[in-house]
Amino acid sequence: MTDQLINEAADRLSRRSSAATPITSDLRVSFEFFPPTTPAGSKNLANSAQALAAFDPTFVSVTYGAGGSSQDTTFAALDQLSEIPGLAVAGHLTCVSACRDTIGDVIDSYRSRGLEHIVALRGDAPDEANDGCIDGVHPNGYCDAADLVAGIRSRPDADEIEISVGAYPEVHPKAASAKADMDSLKRKIDAGADRAITQFFFDADVFLRFLDDARTAGITVPIVPGIMPVTNFAGICRFSERCGTTVPTWMHELFNGLDDTPEIRELVAATVAAEQCKRLVEHGVRDFHFYTMNKPNLTAATCRILGISPTEATTVEAKAS
Repeated sequence: MTDQLINEAADRLSRRSSAATPITSDLRVSFEFFPPTTPAGSKNLANSAQALAAFDPTFVSVTYGAGGSSQDTTFAALDQLSEIPGLAVAGHLTCVSACRDTIGDVIDSYRSRGLEHIVALRGDAPDEANDGCIDGVHPNGYCDAADLVAGIRSRPDADEIEISVGAYPEVHPKAASAKADMDSLKRKIDAGADRAITQFFFDADVFLRFLDDARTAGITVPIVPGIMPVTNFAGICRFSERCGTTVPTWMHELFNGLDDTPEIRELVAATVAAEQCKRLVEHGVRDFHFYTMNKPNLTAATCRILGISPTEATTVEAKAS
């Protein structure tokens, strides 16, 4: 089955779904990409971003390796995406194992590229300590994401910078408790973050309970659900185990045997992601952040099922490498 047929199927699902359950037209989406490391990957990133730009995202972001491990490729990717007219680009920034001067240099590089949005994260500590770091904290660095946000807000150009931070509906794997994790999020917001973007999840009720808990804790900024369409079920299970995301039993049953039939898997994956979003829409959620894995077709199909139509094309032609 070709990508065109997958998108045509998504359009049919959108029409059928909208007839039964009307979808509001005010949904907003954003997309996350990772920096490629090969010429083929760079070409794929350009095609992917161009295809998804047609869905008028509020912004797109590019990940940044812990300790700046992907710094050069991240800058190259940001430069690529910034060439797409009208596309608002955000750069990720981690503080683990990095000193404040180094982090300041990265922010200066972002600002010189015209970036006005930073996704501020702590990052995962490396297995081996370096430069005197203890659990990933540099002697002259930021101890956590809240400290990093405060550092960004202390800059002379702070008013020009939009800051997003991470949130964890099922609790960060290294958090002492759910309360400690929520307290950590509150500190990030109090330090000056404008919004939180969550880790991906598959049970909409998990997000809704988390959102209620955050509001009870006094967190009033937008909390945007992170959506991960399933590109490879075995891979998503391994990734979910590392980051503490629960994969429901029904998903195991639904995707069983589909890794060898990618055409069917993509149709199922797009439908599952769209149904997850629809459940959240019913509870007032209007913003969604998609982890694209630099594979645009699943995300595009999900947007179509939700009734979000591309503005510059009727079919997605970009192919993932």
